[in-house]
Amino acid sequence: MSKPAFTGTVTILGIFAADLSFRAERLPNIGETLLSKGFALGPGGKGSNQAVAAARSGARVRLITRVGADTFGAMAREMWSTEGIDTTRAAVDKDAPTGAAFIFVDESTGDNAIIVESGAAGRLEPSDLDQAQDAIIGADVFMTQLEQPVEAAERGLQLARSSGLLTVLNPAPAARIPESMWPLCDYVTPNESEASAITGITVSDLDSARHAGDRILALGVGCAILTLGDKGVLVHSAEMSTPIPALTAGAVVDTTGAGDAFNGGFAAALARGAPVLEAARFGCAVAGLSVTRPGTASSMPSRAEAEALLGPNG
Repeated sequence: MSKPAFTGTVTILGIFAADLSFRAERLPNIGETLLSKGFALGPGGKGSNQAVAAARSGARVRLITRVGADTFGAMAREMWSTEGIDTTRAAVDKDAPTGAAFIFVDESTGDNAIIVESGAAGRLEPSDLDQAQDAIIGADVFMTQLEQPVEAAERGLQLARSSGLLTVLNPAPAARIPESMWPLCDYVTPNESEASAITGITVSDLDSARHAGDRILALGVGCAILTLGDKGVLVHSAEMSTPIPALTAGAVVDTTGAGDAFNGGFAAALARGAPVLEAARFGCAVAGLSVTRPGTASSMPSRAEAEALLGPNG
């Protein structure tokens, strides 16, 4: 299906999770209790984080999700309203709780480990995407992850592809993905561990990232965008294999949500018609700024901040 000019609109399927973040020197052993060096409760969940990052990056964002009729759900709805995110298709489920996440943040490095409960959004089904098709039609980019059921993500990608949208799969957390899903993806954005899980190749440097990228392309994906932490990203397709360095915006405080920041910025740039390398650079700027701040959704920068970090040459 042909599509008119870019409108700057991104539709995201994903979950909201209330982030319960603990800072400590290390994770406790089984049976052990440690005192925390700090605690924060805030909004999170990959889909919601990416929606906030995309909205602050200048996109018009539509979010397809489900939350519970509880305090965490109210937190989500208040934040989405503040960020100007269209939540017409963010349903309230009276029979399930809103998602939540336990986040351990290493006090010395800012690195993290996470356990997620998807809550109400874990009950999303392909039929929910059929009912939310109006949120897909007319957008420029459809993006999803794997914190809600894979079957719902695949149906969303099918509907987006049939409506002429660019499609982005952030395959996180790592999960078994049906072979039929890969060819629906214009862009797949795994980090090192996710790329390793998908391909069986241990991704540790640029060469191994390129080998993993080749395997991802062989699945039928249009372009692999491998996020490599402080080494930046690799944009890998049949036409190019271009590394983009990470951008440093200051001391690293908290890496939680950096991948969501990249994905949200990347999708927003694609939605305004940016070529893939330009979109990936913009995503790197958004991620580079986000890690200098604590939290997840709250750490996402504005479009103006990202463009200032990129400088006049973008």
